[in-house]
Amino acid sequence: MNNIVVTGGSGMVGSAVRSILPNEVYLDSKSFYGSIDLEGKRVLHLAARVGGIKANTDYVGEFFLENSVINQSILERARIGKASKVLSLLSTCIYPDSNYVTYPLTEDQLHLGPPHSSNFGYAYSKRMLDVMSRAYRQQYGCNFITAVPNNLYGENDSFNLNNGHVIPSLIRKVFEAKLKNERYVEVWGDGSPLREFTYSLDIANILIFLLEEYDEEFPINIGNNEEYSIKEVAELICKCLGYNGSIEWNVSKPNGQHRKPSSNKRLVDLGWNPSKFTPIQVGIRKTCDWFLKSYPKVRL
Repeated sequence: MNNIVVTGGSGMVGSAVRSILPNEVYLDSKSFYGSIDLEGKRVLHLAARVGGIKANTDYVGEFFLENSVINQSILERARIGKASKVLSLLSTCIYPDSNYVTYPLTEDQLHLGPPHSSNFGYAYSKRMLDVMSRAYRQQYGCNFITAVPNNLYGENDSFNLNNGHVIPSLIRKVFEAKLKNERYVEVWGDGSPLREFTYSLDIANILIFLLEEYDEEFPINIGNNEEYSIKEVAELICKCLGYNGSIEWNVSKPNGQHRKPSSNKRLVDLGWNPSKFTPIQVGIRKTCDWFLKSYPKVRL
């Protein structure tokens, strides 16, 4: 009998979980509202509307509303259906901006101030997912937990140029520039912001680990904490795809938050070996190889 129900099962992280546990139940956000039996099941809540800095800025109200509706519906459905556990995925963008925190980001700093203005709608909807999980734990005794990844990438991502995250958007942009023999690729900002990136298969393995090992009420950071500049990432993608043109940095466009390093100490203390994280050079190579084999049948 299947023991795990995964929302957002067709997304990047859901697909990575499926590659490890192919026989569980995988749903999109809409099908979760149906009559599936949740009693005694564990729910891995991955469903969300996500995007990069442009999408978060252009559709800030939609991001807040859609994610709030998804999160509230799923947790309430899990409560009524007597799910034994719910693990919901958050994001490091929920943390306060640098004026309010010390680095690296630790879980106890989550609500010390507002998030960065570039994605506050999405960030607050994810913060409320943490609040709702703890409120349901307190009132109803639900074993609802939350985990905080950083910037994710990997196979089956959305490669939308306008609404995608930085790595998949850059992969598609560089690949199509190579196809068209274009001399340069334009990228927002100046390339200086630093980000932590975690390969989707690593996150999938950590989530499965947490389903077995973590039952505390407070969020837990689960990302690889090595930092890379956007410039380094762009150059690595160009190398992987064999693109010999130049990168033109559009400094009239926003950089976003300069850096937001996170601490994964609690995850390591729980027993996760940080040597299991996939090096970014390997992860981006695998993602680029998958993209080349799948294009144009990728999520655009």
